[in-house]
Amino acid sequence: MVTYRNTALRQDRRPIGVLKLEPILAALLGYLCGSIPFGLILTKAAGMGDVRDIGSGNIGATNVLRTGNKGLAAGTLLLDLLKGFAPVFAAGFIWAGEISDVAKAFAAGGAVIGHCYPIWLGFKGGKGVATNAGVSFGLAWVIGGVYALVWVSMLAIFRISSLAGMSAVVAAAAAAPLFGFPQFFPVLAAIAGLIIYLHRENIGRLMKGEEPRVGGSK
Repeated sequence: MVTYRNTALRQDRRPIGVLKLEPILAALLGYLCGSIPFGLILTKAAGMGDVRDIGSGNIGATNVLRTGNKGLAAGTLLLDLLKGFAPVFAAGFIWAGEISDVAKAFAAGGAVIGHCYPIWLGFKGGKGVATNAGVSFGLAWVIGGVYALVWVSMLAIFRISSLAGMSAVVAAAAAAPLFGFPQFFPVLAAIAGLIIYLHRENIGRLMKGEEPRVGGSK
């Protein structure tokens, strides 16, 4: 009993306010990273104008591809992945110990929200699919692996970016408890709900058979 008390005291030495602040800081870290509009930055730097003026009007890799520049689209995809992975990985490193998973989950949610609602662009961003892929790898490699497998497979079969993305976010949420990470299911399920909501127009077009395929003009 004495050992238990001493351990508990050592674990609870930090003020309660600090313990409550850590998830908020992790979420802020995620948001600031996630809100960097790489698609917009890359297209403007390449002299291709504002990517929001073409196609779907969002800043993600799929819309950047509609500029006709595959290199810019690939760069956007990789950087959007990184801005999801980096804050989650950093949160787990900065706030190690018992609060590590909580910090990673808050950073994950913040990163996706930052991409979808960046403060720098009037809270009008992308749909979060690539950023959530990075988030999934940051939470656990197996979750990220499932995400990537489903995303790539669905894209290869159907060549419809929105369908592949929505399938992947649902698969990642389902993979968390299946592979021993139930603590990440709530945030991944919430992210999946947000991303599916942001794809509501795509869902309407899918139901009508009008959703464009990868390489299309819309």
